[in-house]
Amino acid sequence: MKAFLLAAGLGTRLRPLTNNIPKCMVPISGKPLFHWWFSLLSKHGITDVLINLHHLKENIIDYVGNLGAKVEGLNFELKTSPLRRRMQRIHKEYTLPNIALFYEQELLGSAGTIRANADWTQGEKEFLIAYADNLTNANLTKLFHFHQKCNPILTMGLFHSDYPQACGIASLNENGLVVDFVEKPQKPQSDLANAGIYVASPSLIDYIPEGKVVDLGHDVLPSLVGKIYGCVIDGYLRDIGTSENYRKAQREWREIQTDTDAGIKMVKCQIHKT
Repeated sequence: MKAFLLAAGLGTRLRPLTNNIPKCMVPISGKPLFHWWFSLLSKHGITDVLINLHHLKENIIDYVGNLGAKVEGLNFELKTSPLRRRMQRIHKEYTLPNIALFYEQELLGSAGTIRANADWTQGEKEFLIAYADNLTNANLTKLFHFHQKCNPILTMGLFHSDYPQACGIASLNENGLVVDFVEKPQKPQSDLANAGIYVASPSLIDYIPEGKVVDLGHDVLPSLVGKIYGCVIDGYLRDIGTSENYRKAQREWREIQTDTDAGIKMVKCQIHKT
């Protein structure tokens, strides 16, 4: 199975940290955020990942190359890191996916990236789309199963937000069909927020306009109301895009890892995203 891992953002809200480190590579429990994504994707059967690049692209190229991963899509010169062996040893905890890199000289928007790489999805019944600036252990398999059962254009992962005015908010009918979707509504009709994790069918490409920067949340999802479904995800999720959320994520992730290492049965975690 394939997944888009969208990682081209500038990380402006995390500056000065992101002046030298892409947001998708900030350290969480001593390991880059990408490490936790690759581990999660491997756990749920994702074999191929396309990562879009823009801000500090060389850092990401060197990182994935030094892992020993199979990397395609760019002509680049790998600067071998003295930490290469250590990095490869750490990532033997799971099977690395095949990685394709897609450089955007000018940002295309989250939907624009999908449209520009339509050929990469050919032959797939469905594929994952995920925002790489989230830290999560979401049950992706459950999301895939829900999508396969309903077979819509797209299934949107959702979480219950304490601050729905700051999120993209969906309203569902009793079957999970999205009957309303609004980005950052002043008067939210529900607390079900877009988690930035989707399972999409290839037909999604037909609904993404060409020739301009296109965002999934602002430009595509509102036009698909009545044609897409929503599913509340199981697990922990936090957008680490602000300094406050990054600090919270560091603390919360350590607690999750401690519980897991101790063999304590994990209960359903609260979803965090502000």
